[in-house]
Amino acid sequence: MREQCQLQSRIEQRLEARRQQRLHRQVAAFSRQDGLITDQDNRQFVNFSGNDYLGLAQDASLIKAWHEGLSLYGTGSTASPLVTGFSKAHQFLEDQLCEWLGFDRVILFNSGFSANQAVIFSLLEKGDLLLQDKLNHASLMEAGMLSEATMKRFPHNDVTKLGALLQKADSPTLTVTEGVFSMDGDLSPLADVKAQCEAHGSWLMVDDAHGCGILGEDGRGSSNHAGIKPDILIVTFGKAFGMMGAAVLCSESVHDYLTQFARHYVYSTAMPPAQAHALTQAVEVISTQSWRREKLTALSELFHSSLADVSEVIPTITPIKPVVLGDVERMQIAATSLKASGFWTGAIRPPTVPANSSRLRITLSVNQSESQVKELAATLSQILQEAS
Repeated sequence: MREQCQLQSRIEQRLEARRQQRLHRQVAAFSRQDGLITDQDNRQFVNFSGNDYLGLAQDASLIKAWHEGLSLYGTGSTASPLVTGFSKAHQFLEDQLCEWLGFDRVILFNSGFSANQAVIFSLLEKGDLLLQDKLNHASLMEAGMLSEATMKRFPHNDVTKLGALLQKADSPTLTVTEGVFSMDGDLSPLADVKAQCEAHGSWLMVDDAHGCGILGEDGRGSSNHAGIKPDILIVTFGKAFGMMGAAVLCSESVHDYLTQFARHYVYSTAMPPAQAHALTQAVEVISTQSWRREKLTALSELFHSSLADVSEVIPTITPIKPVVLGDVERMQIAATSLKASGFWTGAIRPPTVPANSSRLRITLSVNQSESQVKELAATLSQILQEAS
C-alpha cells in the first residue's frame, strides 16, 4: 500500500509540474472532412496541423482499395508474419516498394516507431557505435539510449562534427539521420553525410518519414532528392501516404537478419492485409500524380511570400512551416488566437522541441486552397504584430 501511495504522489506531482510550466498536453477528438476538422463542440477549423501532405487520408481511390482489400482478405492478418500473418497483399506491397524506391528487399512494420527501434535494437551490439543527429525523432533517440551500443549525438546537420566522430571510430558504426526533420522542416545534407560515412566505413540509415512522397523524382524521397542511396531507408505510411505503418528498405542480407532477430517484427501481429492492399494504391497515386507535389510547392511559395516580413517564420521547401516564438505562453496565445479565427495549428512546446523554442508547427496539405493559406498568413501576421 505504501508503494502505491508513493506512485500516486509522484504522478500527481509531475502532472502538476507540467501544468505549472504550461507544458500539459491533452487529447482532443475530431471529425475530419478534406482539409477541415470539427471538434467536440461542433466548431469547424481549417486544419494546418496534420501530416496528410498529399491529401490521401480521405482519397476516394484509397477508400475504394481498402474496401476491396476487406472483401479479398478480411479485417485482420490473424498472426505474426512468420506464422501465417503474411499474405499476398503484403508481398505485392513489398514488391512495389522495392521497384519504386530501388532496394532489394522490404520488411513491413506497424509503425515508424517500431521500425526504427527494431533496426537499432537488432543490428547493434555492445561495443558498436551509433551516431545520431541531435534532432532525430524520439523513437530513434530512445532506441539509442536503450541499445547496448554506445550512442553519440552530433550537432544538427553538422557534417564536420560527424566526420570527426567517424574518424575516431574503431568499431562497427551506424550513422542515423532523418531526411526531413519533423519540427523544423529542414533537410539533412544527405550527400555530405553519405560521403563521410563512405570515407570512414559507416553504414547510413535514413528515416524519411516526412520526405517520402514529397521530395525526389516521382516522390521517391529525400535520398533520391540528394542523389544518394542509404544502406537502410525507413519509410512511414502515416504522413504523405495518408494511412499508417512503416517499411524498412534494405539489402537481402539485412532483410534476412531482421526476419530472424527483430522482435518488433517476429512477435507482432502483421498489419491487416486490407491495409497493405490499400497502401499499394497509395504508392501508385504518389508515384504518378505529380500534381499533388506541384500544388504543395505552389502553396509553400505563397505561404512564404505572404509572410516574408515575419522573422519568426523559418523558410523551408517542405510542407512543414515552423513559426518559432520561443516562449511557451507567447506560442499558446498565438495558437489560441488562430483557433478563434478558425485555423488549427500545431502548438509545439518542450520537451518535443528544445527549451525556449516553442513554436507553431504549421503544415501544408493538398486539401488546402490558396485563399485559405493567404487568410492564415494574414491572420498570423496581424496576431504577431499586435503581440509585439
